[in-house]
Amino acid sequence: MIPVILSGGSGTRLWPLSRGQYPKQFLPLVSKQTMVQETLLRLAGLPGLKAPIAVCNENHRFMMAEQLWEIGIKPAAIILEPVGKNTAPAVAMAALSASSPDDVLLILPADHVISNIPLFHQAVIQAQQLAQQGFMVTFGIVASEPETGYGYIKRAKAQQGAAFEVESFVEKPDLETATAYVQSGDYFWNSGMFAFTAGSFLSELEKYNPAMLEICWKALNAAKTDLDFTRIDKGIFSTCPSDSIDYAIMEKTDKAVVIPLDAGWNDVGSWSALWDVTDKDGFGNAISGDVLTVDSRNSFIYAENKLVAAIGVDNLVIIETDDAVMVAPKDRVQEVKDIVAQLKTMQRSEADVHRKVYRPWGHYQSVDEGARHQTKRMVVKPGGKLSVQKHHHRAEHWVVVRGTALVTRGDEKLLLTENESTFIPLGIVHCLENPGVIPLEIVEVQSGSYLGEDDIVRFDDVYGRI
Repeated sequence: MIPVILSGGSGTRLWPLSRGQYPKQFLPLVSKQTMVQETLLRLAGLPGLKAPIAVCNENHRFMMAEQLWEIGIKPAAIILEPVGKNTAPAVAMAALSASSPDDVLLILPADHVISNIPLFHQAVIQAQQLAQQGFMVTFGIVASEPETGYGYIKRAKAQQGAAFEVESFVEKPDLETATAYVQSGDYFWNSGMFAFTAGSFLSELEKYNPAMLEICWKALNAAKTDLDFTRIDKGIFSTCPSDSIDYAIMEKTDKAVVIPLDAGWNDVGSWSALWDVTDKDGFGNAISGDVLTVDSRNSFIYAENKLVAAIGVDNLVIIETDDAVMVAPKDRVQEVKDIVAQLKTMQRSEADVHRKVYRPWGHYQSVDEGARHQTKRMVVKPGGKLSVQKHHHRAEHWVVVRGTALVTRGDEKLLLTENESTFIPLGIVHCLENPGVIPLEIVEVQSGSYLGEDDIVRFDDVYGRI
C-alpha cells in the first residue's frame, strides 16, 4: 500500500497564520509536528506500507522535502503541480507513478486531524482488503452534528465487514437538510480520503474522463526530474480538466463503497474547527503564546510575538502574528477568506507571505524597511548556500551575528565569523554559504532605489531555482 499525500491547499481560512506560501499543512497546529508530518506518522504500524508519494504545489517543494526528511521518511516521489487542478489529476499522477497497477493507493489530504489511531488503522486495513478486490473505497465520517460545511455520502446496502455500498454523494446542505441527514443515520460526512488500486483508479478514469487521463499521462511523460522532485510539464498540464475525485469517478462508478469512520476526525478547516481539537483551560479558552485573560471564555487566542491581553471576551478568535492581527466571532470565522480576497485584490503581500520567509537554505525575516533601505535577519542552515547572484538596484551589508560565513564577492573568497562584516556593492556577483555545523545568523542591510525580491539575477543555484 502506497500512501499518497495531497498537499495542494492554501488554507486561506486559517489566515493570518496560514498563507499562500506557507499554508496550514506545513504548520504545527495541533502538536509539535506539522500536519503533513502527522499525516504520515499516524500510519506507523500499518502492515505492508511502501514509501509515500507526495503531490504538492511546486512553490512548497522544499518545505515538503525538508519536513519529510525531519521525520526520517524518504518518499518514492514528490510530484510538483505547476498549477492546481483539484484532486483527480493529482491522484492520476500518483497512480501513473506507482510501481505496479496492483499497488493500493491510500489517498490522504495533508491537513486532517485523527485522534483515535487504532480505529483509523482498522478502517485502513479493511479498505486495503476491499481495494484489492477491485472496490473504490471512501471513508465516511460518522456525523456528530448537522454540519453545513461538508458534503455527505448516503449509504446503501451493507457490503463486506463494516462497509456499505454508496447510494449517492450529496452537496453541502442547508441546516435543516443536514439535521435530517444526521437523524436518519444513513449519511456520513465526506472525508476526502480514499483507497483503491492504481489500476482500478486509472481504469475508471479512462472510462469516465479519458481526456483527463490522456493529458496527465502526457504531462508525466514530459516531466523532468529535479533533485528529489518530479516536475510536471506546465504547458501540457495546464490544459487538464479540473475536477475532484468525487466528481470525476466516485459519483459515477458502480464500484464505490464507504467505510464508516468514527476516529476523532477533523479537517481543521477554520479557526473554530481548530478550537474544537485544541486543549482548553477551565474557561474553555484555547491559548497559545504570551496571553493573559480576565473574565474571558470559549475563545481561541494565539500570540506569536506580542503579549495579547483579553478582557471580558466570549466566543472570539484572536490571532496575532508579526504583521497582522485578526479578530472575529467564532461563528463567523469562515469569512476570513473574504479578508484574504481583499488582500489579494489590493496586491498586498500579507495574503501570501509572512515577514519570516522560508527558503531551501533557511529563512529570512524583515526587521525594518524604508523608501531606500531594508534590514533583514537571515538564518542559513549548516551546509546551506544561497544562489550565486547579483542585483541591479541595491547594495548589501552583511554582519555575522553567529556562526561562520563563506562569502564569494566577485573574485574574492572571504571567511567571516561573529562580529565581522562585508559590503557587497551594486552589480557585484556574490554568494553566501554556511560551511559550519551550527546555523549561521546574518544581519543584512540593503540600500538602493529598488529592494524587491525580484531584483535577483541568478547564475548558479544548488536548489535548481535558476
